[in-house]
Amino acid sequence: MELSNQQTLPVSQDDAWAALNDTALLQQCIPGCEAITPAGDNAYDVAIMASVGPVKARFKGKLRLADLNPPQSYTLQFEAQGGAAGHGKGTAKVALAAIDARQTQLSYAVQASVGGKVAQIGSRLVDMAAQKMAAEFFDNFTRALAERHPAADAAAAPAEPPPAGLLARLMAALRRLLGGRAA
Repeated sequence: MELSNQQTLPVSQDDAWAALNDTALLQQCIPGCEAITPAGDNAYDVAIMASVGPVKARFKGKLRLADLNPPQSYTLQFEAQGGAAGHGKGTAKVALAAIDARQTQLSYAVQASVGGKVAQIGSRLVDMAAQKMAAEFFDNFTRALAERHPAADAAAAPAEPPPAGLLARLMAALRRLLGGRAA
């Protein structure tokens, strides 16, 4: 399975990097995540309850960060066992690029393989479940970042247009001042 996408985050690149390395925040944002606990340098034990089509199981796994290049990128290496439901392993390359002082582009590319019952339900269902989980994660993550950094969220909001009719009143006033020559 391959999955890649980009997301715009409403924070600076440094804030995005810090959030991507905050295990409490990640646990809160990853759908079904029950625990992320340190297991050595840049290594973590993970427990996630996940559903893929008709298969629902608790997956326990290992996550390791490699190729760290703060605050631009890293690679996640993961493997998980879900008992009779199956297993999975793969890598995810994550990159951050500043758009401006208050927005960061996050790009990711995942390559993964699954086995057991999960693999038997078909790659299309596995792909759809992975895409749904990624979408839920980024919705949760973006919302959490906006709550954690409200000034960044407010600054990113577009300015309100002038009230209806204001432009027409200004044009009429200009016409009167210029003797009807304003267009």
